[in-house]
Amino acid sequence: MKDTQKYVAEFLGTFALVFIGCGSAVIAGNYIGFAGIAFAFGLILLAMVYVIGPISGCHVNPAVSVGMLVAGKMKGKDCIMYIIAQCLGAIFAALILLAIANGIDGYSRANNGLGQNGYGDFSPAGYSLAACFLAEVVLTALFLFVIFGSTSKNAPKGFAGLAIGFSLVLIHLVGIPITGTSVNPARSLGPALIVWTDAMRQLWLFIIAPILGAIVAAIVWKLFFDSGTEEAPPPA
Repeated sequence: MKDTQKYVAEFLGTFALVFIGCGSAVIAGNYIGFAGIAFAFGLILLAMVYVIGPISGCHVNPAVSVGMLVAGKMKGKDCIMYIIAQCLGAIFAALILLAIANGIDGYSRANNGLGQNGYGDFSPAGYSLAACFLAEVVLTALFLFVIFGSTSKNAPKGFAGLAIGFSLVLIHLVGIPITGTSVNPARSLGPALIVWTDAMRQLWLFIIAPILGAIVAAIVWKLFFDSGTEEAPPPA
């Protein structure tokens, strides 16, 4: 695939993830609850794996791209361009979501937000900074471990999307009460940039912790389990 196709695919895939995932929280959260939001994030990722996976690998997540770079499965230039495309897709999705949310009386960007992540007073269940940081590192590492394993050479072909999508559902079921679940710096950046104030002040955690988790997973996989994974960027 041409480089431009890959970057556009990452933009569109990240847009879909943030728009549907965060949209489920902002627009439908009162109707579907945490479980519904978790399934929205996981199922849209599952769909995108099969739609843009053959084009770009469907990273739609800077932590995944960094993990692939550390594991030696991606070039530095592509990693940078993927991250730029992912962040732009997330920001654009947050802007569209804001425009839709403003279409109902009573919505307030400051009070209702856009599904941004948070810790401490802004954690859905009030978890501390340390607890949120640890949760994001561990959940992201587990997510990357699923990605590496399900796309490895010896894994059953054609099922990676199911493993990856449903693992994201499970990660959200655990993570939503803690941080709202990031495991994806772009997913956190888009809503935080539009909501601003406290969301932007807390954004650092949702950039550093997921990337650290991805690096840990990549190193562990490369040291102990990498016996011939696919060379093409795997779906994520």
